[in-house]
Amino acid sequence: MTDVATAAGSKSERAYAAIKARIIDGAYSPGYRLVLAKIAEDLGVSVVPVREAIRRLEAEGLVTFERNVGATVAGIDPTEYLYTMQTLSIIEGAATALSAPLIGEADIARARALNQEMRACLEHFDPLRFTQLNQDFHSVLFEHCPNPHILDLVHRGWNRLAALRSSTFRFVPGRAQDSVAEHEALLRLLETGASAEEIEKAARLHRSATLDAYLAQAAATHHPAPQQ
Repeated sequence: MTDVATAAGSKSERAYAAIKARIIDGAYSPGYRLVLAKIAEDLGVSVVPVREAIRRLEAEGLVTFERNVGATVAGIDPTEYLYTMQTLSIIEGAATALSAPLIGEADIARARALNQEMRACLEHFDPLRFTQLNQDFHSVLFEHCPNPHILDLVHRGWNRLAALRSSTFRFVPGRAQDSVAEHEALLRLLETGASAEEIEKAARLHRSATLDAYLAQAAATHHPAPQQ
């Protein structure tokens, strides 16, 4: 690869990381129009790497193209949220169970430290920080999954929810405390050598409990899928 190609690739990567970060932290909310020239100016690059970054984000489901509008940040409608969370509860549960034999003491210690940070986060609740720690925690438990197809599906599910996740715990903050307790229960199952079936069930129910909390709140308030 030439130096020019390498430079172009690094600019595209930088644009991708910057735009994705802004989508996830809510700076670019669902429906926000992504004006390529403006973003390029902000990042100090040409339009070309920004366009490449937008294409990658479209493939991940974070950006959509609308006629006469252009690229906009994708939102998740209630039905898609429901289906995505249901799917994640199944595939992430399977990935965690398959990872279990490969999770060592150092992994358990890291996951427990992350969960402690989440517990500390509850006192002065920061949904964005809590959400990032939550993803980091679960990554420790499923990233050892030896089945690359299942792992890819888990990553796709998290990417699909990325633009929405920052507001999920904001919408059902009471769920955060239960989530921390369920994390500790999961770690104990892993530490004590519980069966794959027990671990899979606990991980699946943990994920679906967040969906159930959202659905209950949405029904009570007639609120649409959380957007921002």
